[in-house]
Amino acid sequence: MIYQYKVNANKHVGIRLDKYISLNLSHLSRSKIKFLINEKKVLVNGLNKDPDYKIILNDKIKVIEEIKNETYLKGESIKLNIAYEDKDLIVIDKPAGLVMHPGAGNQSGTLVNALINHCGKSFSFVGENQRPGIVHRIDKDTSGLVVVAKNDFIHANLSDQFSKHSIKRKYITICWGVISPSKGTISSLISRSDGNRKKMKSSKIKGKEAVTHYKTLKILKDEKNNKIASVVECQLETGRTHQIRVHLSEKGHPIFGDKVYGRSPMKKLKALSEKSIEQISGLPGQALHAQFLGFYHPRKEKNMNFQSVMPVYLSNLINSIKS
Repeated sequence: MIYQYKVNANKHVGIRLDKYISLNLSHLSRSKIKFLINEKKVLVNGLNKDPDYKIILNDKIKVIEEIKNETYLKGESIKLNIAYEDKDLIVIDKPAGLVMHPGAGNQSGTLVNALINHCGKSFSFVGENQRPGIVHRIDKDTSGLVVVAKNDFIHANLSDQFSKHSIKRKYITICWGVISPSKGTISSLISRSDGNRKKMKSSKIKGKEAVTHYKTLKILKDEKNNKIASVVECQLETGRTHQIRVHLSEKGHPIFGDKVYGRSPMKKLKALSEKSIEQISGLPGQALHAQFLGFYHPRKEKNMNFQSVMPVYLSNLINSIKS
């Protein structure tokens, strides 16, 4: 369906684009409207605009809503590590290896399939029907905390918090080398790689703003007492795809086990003990864990903070290397 509007009333001048669309298309949730805008299915005078664009008189707005005969996702009995749950939302401590939602090559066995089974059929209709309830993601091979909405009110509110960067997220990671300075901020624009659409890259002229604050928690040494790696805490100000992995790799400190953005430097790898090498080869993915998650609960009207215990394989890896 294609909907077209012309702003001809002064009372609509100055309101946000997403709000204007919701006034005219009441069957669309706010999350669905934002999805359409981000997918370039909404044009203002033939151009793409952000959800918070303030409309002006005589703006011509076109909304393209694709009606698909999609098969609704099925629930699957997959064990979940639930950190918190109430009638509005659920916080999951996701293991490495579990995909967030169905997509190309992953039509089942995802966190969403597990949540549909756990929460019931009504969950299938929260937000997008191919990724219901999802307001943010972590990579398949990254472990840690994610919050998922159970209704559209919570979905829209949490989505706004992520858009405003008010959600607190801290990751723990093990990377090669010693970062200088030991504490700081990495800032760049991140976009998809031209050569490999599955990879992301930094740029000074193209992409979305990405800001990572980091601090070194521990320096790890080889058998000869040479500094060889670091345990680093990364706090996200923004949440771009592969952000921490890209930022650390491009700074010259790829994450252990990250086969996309940096292989293990052989000279440093060989300098480690057999036990450490065995721990590294046994990693289920990159050594990256979403350890802390904080957000404002709109229904309870209070801040909620959650902390996850580091996976055993990461703590064993750290303990196998001298500090």
